[in-house]
Amino acid sequence: MSTITSKWFGEDEKNVRALFTLAAKVAPTIIFVDEVDSMLGQRTRVGEHEAMRKIKNEFMTHWDGLLTRPGEQILVLAATNRPFDLDEAIIRRFERRIMVGLPSIENREKILKTLLAKEKHENLDFKELAAMTEGYTGSDLKNLCITAAYRPVRELLQQERKKDMEKKKKETEGQNSEDASENKEDHQITLRCLNMEDMRQAKSQVAASFASEGTVMNELKQWNELYGEGGSRKKQQLTYFL
Repeated sequence: MSTITSKWFGEDEKNVRALFTLAAKVAPTIIFVDEVDSMLGQRTRVGEHEAMRKIKNEFMTHWDGLLTRPGEQILVLAATNRPFDLDEAIIRRFERRIMVGLPSIENREKILKTLLAKEKHENLDFKELAAMTEGYTGSDLKNLCITAAYRPVRELLQQERKKDMEKKKKETEGQNSEDASENKEDHQITLRCLNMEDMRQAKSQVAASFASEGTVMNELKQWNELYGEGGSRKKQQLTYFL
């Protein structure tokens, strides 16, 4: 949105036109719109500014393909967690509407291996980790790995604080500070590897953020039954065609 919208009146439509013009010049092209509901939401939305409606109209005009020359291959791809907020005209232009559900146990295992590929770990059972993270999204798995990676850092900081306290205690007791400085030069900081206990402790802190039987998921399933691949709107003939 930030690359299209402008504070000047009329610039928004020009930016949309420039987007499709550039896509046509470097075709074949994919125009990917993330969180598409923020830009191409319902035009009946209360309080929507007139400029947003013009952006949608201009986008749909170019998207129709009427202004596309023969041989220009432009694919519009979009993603959203709220497809039910999209305008009916936008939904109609998406020829395929695919629902991507929560990752399966095999996919969770692959995601965990990818996230921890550059981390030092030992004795990690990825199959067990995938089984114990039922209902986790990709973002949840990332937060889980980050939380687990902080545990060795916290332990190292606690050890350093403990050593500093012992050093100050010895200095107050009148011991030689030269010995302390020599020991400080030989001291090296090393992080231990991640293990299964780190992941289990992290799981107790990071829960699944998306309920598989929650309200949002039920709304997504209902929308998918109507508009998704092989949805009920394709199976039954609409009355106004009779």
